[in-house]
Amino acid sequence: MPRPQGDDADHTSLEARIAASIAPAVEHMGYELVRVMVLGRERPTVQVMADRADGGQIGVDDCERISHAVSAVLDVDDPLPGAWTLEVSSAGIDRPLVRLKDWVRFAGHLAQVEMMAPIDGRRRFKGVIVGADENEARLRLEAGGDVSLPINDIRRAKLVLTDTLIEATATNKMAN
Repeated sequence: MPRPQGDDADHTSLEARIAASIAPAVEHMGYELVRVMVLGRERPTVQVMADRADGGQIGVDDCERISHAVSAVLDVDDPLPGAWTLEVSSAGIDRPLVRLKDWVRFAGHLAQVEMMAPIDGRRRFKGVIVGADENEARLRLEAGGDVSLPINDIRRAKLVLTDTLIEATATNKMAN
């Protein structure tokens, strides 16, 4: 799985601890945790991104339910000193590609990827997702040819909003 966005190692471990802490509550409610990010230092914002486990669209009521549950868990675990803010959202249509499951689910759709280290002199790639496994994601590049990108070296990746993606999401053709 790609590393959470951000370069600070302590930040990443904090995000991993928060994700491990809240995931059971989120999953028990019928959702899947997509990503946790902690932004800012003075009054940090904990951003939680989730999906419905049944593959349906996540709505405002879903985000509110998740927010209440996550707040309760974080109040008990207290991973952040002082005041903090919680934001809960759906992954959205042009979602980040964080989990192996996301890469597999969205095969055939256009993605943008930024690498931590250059591959053949490039850090940024754009192409159609061909597939993925635990070690690499594969794209068919817009300029032609395929590239295999080491999963652990991906800084960030997300889907590109296209008519095909909108149609697939709207008609709920995307199976989980």
